[in-house]
Amino acid sequence: MKLFSFLKPYKFPIVIALFLMFVELVVELLHPLLLAKIIDDGIMQEDMSVILNWGAIMVGMSLLAFLAGVVNSFYAAHVSQSTGYDIRSELYEKIQTFTYTKLQRFQTSSLITRMTNDVSQIQNTIFMSLRIMLRAPLLVIGGTIMALLVNVQLALILVITIPILICFLIWMMKKGGALFSQVQAKLDGVNHVMRENLVAMRLVKVFVRHRFEESRFNKSNDDLVKTTVSALRLMEIAMPVLLLLMNVSVMAILWFGSFAVNTGGTQVGEVVAIINYATRITSALTVISMIVIVFSRARASAERITDVLETNVDAEKSTKAIEIKDGSLEFKEVSFQYPSTDIEVLKRINFKVEGGKTLAILGSTGSGKTTLFQLIPNLYEVTSGEIYIGGHPVHSLDLDEYRKKIGYVPQDVFLFSGTIKENLQWGKQDATMEEIVEAAKDAQIHDVISQLPDQYETKIGQKGVNLSGGQKQRLSIARALVRKPIILLLDDSTSALDVKTEALLLQALKRYNCTTCIITQKISTAKKADQIILLDEGMIVDEGSHEILIKQSSLYQKINESQLREEELQDV
Repeated sequence: MKLFSFLKPYKFPIVIALFLMFVELVVELLHPLLLAKIIDDGIMQEDMSVILNWGAIMVGMSLLAFLAGVVNSFYAAHVSQSTGYDIRSELYEKIQTFTYTKLQRFQTSSLITRMTNDVSQIQNTIFMSLRIMLRAPLLVIGGTIMALLVNVQLALILVITIPILICFLIWMMKKGGALFSQVQAKLDGVNHVMRENLVAMRLVKVFVRHRFEESRFNKSNDDLVKTTVSALRLMEIAMPVLLLLMNVSVMAILWFGSFAVNTGGTQVGEVVAIINYATRITSALTVISMIVIVFSRARASAERITDVLETNVDAEKSTKAIEIKDGSLEFKEVSFQYPSTDIEVLKRINFKVEGGKTLAILGSTGSGKTTLFQLIPNLYEVTSGEIYIGGHPVHSLDLDEYRKKIGYVPQDVFLFSGTIKENLQWGKQDATMEEIVEAAKDAQIHDVISQLPDQYETKIGQKGVNLSGGQKQRLSIARALVRKPIILLLDDSTSALDVKTEALLLQALKRYNCTTCIITQKISTAKKADQIILLDEGMIVDEGSHEILIKQSSLYQKINESQLREEELQDV
């Protein structure tokens, strides 16, 4: 299993933990023998010196086992927590390498569960393995062997009973693994509903949908509870079955042992030792029944974690270090359909934008505008055709280096928790304060920031909840501008701006030596572009400047007339 490789760096502490566990085990296995010696040679012979000597040895061994247990717990905790840290880090790094296509295989809530709950299950299993899990089966085996050394005839009862119980526990583990896989899937469902509710809390309140959302959460939660109860109900059968068979074994040992003592075939101390081993084996088997539950859950979690770690990642990087000298952009016969669908979102797209020019893209909802934008930084691979940047095919570029030259402002603005300065430096990590202020001024947000109590050190709430829509858009634009991109992608990123602010922003953008692509619904924005594309149902239906389209394109004329009427109504 791939997860075992995470234990390799911790071989030394694992060996120490196992050694100390063996010390505890040896003490536990020797105690019944010493107790038998005290009974037979001390109590039965009324020799106090034997009782005191061997009693002192038992106390000393108990103290040694206690110290071994304390140090063992330290090393077991170190290995389990460190391994969990490594697995979580590896998962995070792996997810970061996923393309959009690969990422869509997993729900966000499922990935969060795998990085938290599933990793915790593995951590707990490692800790318990080094602390008690390995000791329990070894105690069963060692106890049986020691019992055979004490008295073969009485120990045969254990030899017959224990294999039956072990087969039963193996069957329980297989059944439990399948059930706990379902439990983890149901937990994904609960986290998914909860995440949606927390993200969309304002919508839930505005539309007064809390009752509906409560019922949706309760349904998902009930499914989790029922599945968990079903799994635990099956697993809890193990304990009564173990205790029943082992208690029957103890009664049989007492029954036959009493006859053997009366006939002189065995000594009282031997019977006590066998009973002692039987009770220790019973407690060990009880622990094993708990181990079955833990291992069943860990097995399900391990499979889910391995599923992510072993996901093949599409190669995103090229070994070719090609320098892009300009931001010219060209689409040649580009078609695209999302994975697992047969519908072409974009169909045979052809256009070219010279470096430093501005392209405006108009189209109705669902016409493919945002999808076209996502192809430019190669978030998705084109189904057919080719995209050229600076005269080079996108797939021939080192994508990390190429993406560093792109300023991207998505339709749904996302700001990170932290200060305004930290959010703007997200665009360029080593950006100076002068560069940050310059980008903020060009994005028409500097004056707003200057009026805040802490200015650029002002804390932004989660997703920017303490800012207006227009302020968030302008901060997002500033974040893109601070990296001095050669291609700037604005996905309907001026929709919340008033006409005056938008005009100042567009004027400021002309000072940047970059190719600017703007998705917009406003003719007032599009007319300032050097080139306009009209998209409809994934196809380019018209292309040209504002002056050309206003004369030749009936669709563009309709959009223009519609917006002019709206402006007239607003003036009235």
